[in-house]
Amino acid sequence: MNSSEERRVVVLTGANEGIGYGMLTALVENGYRVAGLDVRGDAIESLQESHPETVRYYDCDVTADADVERVVREIIDEWGRIDVLVNNAAVLNFGFFDEQTEADMDRVFAVNFFGAVQLIRAVLPHMRAQDGGIIHNVSSGAGRVGNPGLTGYAATKGAIESFTRSLRHELRHEPVTCTIMHPRLAATRSAKALGYPESQLSDPDDVGRKLAGKIESTRTVIYTDWVTRIGLFVAQRVPSLVTRSTERFLRYRKR
Repeated sequence: MNSSEERRVVVLTGANEGIGYGMLTALVENGYRVAGLDVRGDAIESLQESHPETVRYYDCDVTADADVERVVREIIDEWGRIDVLVNNAAVLNFGFFDEQTEADMDRVFAVNFFGAVQLIRAVLPHMRAQDGGIIHNVSSGAGRVGNPGLTGYAATKGAIESFTRSLRHELRHEPVTCTIMHPRLAATRSAKALGYPESQLSDPDDVGRKLAGKIESTRTVIYTDWVTRIGLFVAQRVPSLVTRSTERFLRYRKR
């Protein structure tokens, strides 16, 4: 990638902190042009100041169709293409099922699932027109094995996995593909609030950087590393491990 015009364009949601920001910084260092979408942009704007040719911040609420359509149009107008979309934006509100309102469930699905769907709807026609593109949908181990207190969040990630696999089948004869990205459990703001032991949490910057290194992968499922892959494999096949590791959440409820 010699000039800024030749650099591939990545659209990354939830880019202002945590794993998303780790991905953003690594992608820029690796020569990509990156449009960071978030409802807060202080970190992205700071990076944009030092990399004015390759970083753009877009104030975007992924639950607002008008926001999504406007941002995609502006990216295409400026950079002419979108090569990769990473749907990373998500909300996680801890609460047991019978404590959650219908509005709570609607909100988590609006951001985590339908926000990704709307971005794909907006970006897919451009990828088809340019004869190529990759869509990465970020999932979670909770979507595979569940977690007490995270019924809504886990449901959205399970939905993302099924949706991605189905869409991947639909696109198999086209130059566009989609994948599931599985980050390692990291010390993000949400994970810290859940009270996971520090020993189980990875550095979100490191996790983001590792995923950024796999941005061109078109594998069905992309894991942060072999630890993530093996951990999920074991958790799905030995449910008692998940039961024991999540017992603390039920103790929290009994207080």
